[in-house]
Amino acid sequence: MKYTIRINLFLLSIFCTHDSFSQFDQAYQLYDAKGKKIEAQQIKKEVLSSEIILFGEYHDNPISHWLQVEVMNILHEKYQEHVQIGFEMFERDQQHLLDDYVRGVIEEKQFKDSCRLWPNYDTDYAPILVFARKNKLTALATNIPRKYASLLFKKGRSSLDSLSNTEKAFMAPIDFKVDTSLSQYAPLKEMEQHMGGKHMLEAQAIKDATMAASILSYWKTGKVLLHLNGAYHSDFYQGILWYIKQSNSAVKVLTISTVSQAQISKLDKEHRGRADVIICVKENMTKTH
Repeated sequence: MKYTIRINLFLLSIFCTHDSFSQFDQAYQLYDAKGKKIEAQQIKKEVLSSEIILFGEYHDNPISHWLQVEVMNILHEKYQEHVQIGFEMFERDQQHLLDDYVRGVIEEKQFKDSCRLWPNYDTDYAPILVFARKNKLTALATNIPRKYASLLFKKGRSSLDSLSNTEKAFMAPIDFKVDTSLSQYAPLKEMEQHMGGKHMLEAQAIKDATMAASILSYWKTGKVLLHLNGAYHSDFYQGILWYIKQSNSAVKVLTISTVSQAQISKLDKEHRGRADVIICVKENMTKTH
């Protein structure tokens, strides 16, 4: 027993005196759009005064996913069954599977065997769906089926004309607008010039337009919708948010983004203005996949 205590005290003394260990005392820092540090209580206030929350994640970042669960709990505590959770990670033709799983019609194995799941589903999205199932919340598949986005990418927007009305129902109207001046889209336009006629910009934009249309088709006054998406899709108040505002400029939307830096004590200038709330994570953070 004395030997064990000596060993534990020895190891503790190593950890407490090792210079690099002191660097692990904080994994992330929260900032507002201007780069000012904020506390968790401020986020709670912002979340509870919003109608739609676009939570921009790094898909493999555990801090993003942990805070998504925290936001979901905050919303559920106030709104109960009126919370809706939307997922970029599920495509609109999978909505019936989400409905059946959350309502308890099918069990987890059947759901997983039937869905096109992202590689980090078990670690990052399954806990949120389990929570939705347990608390009878609405889970939404908001993204365009990838085969249609791929078709547009390869052959252009006119290729969507030949789809059936049933297939077109899984995407935004094919006459959706694209603002090529948006900073998030401008680089894609440049890349197209080196891709032999591929339609990268419109293929990206139809994802944003479809997710926005999906969100607005489900959200109603009195409900609150938490949407999980890659940070790119809502950064700088563009992407999904731009399309939402084209249809409903009055809805109260909060944007959250994730960034990574070597040092998190100050937000780099390039990240300012990225979102209402910016989660700045140490760049050596472990990945979920």
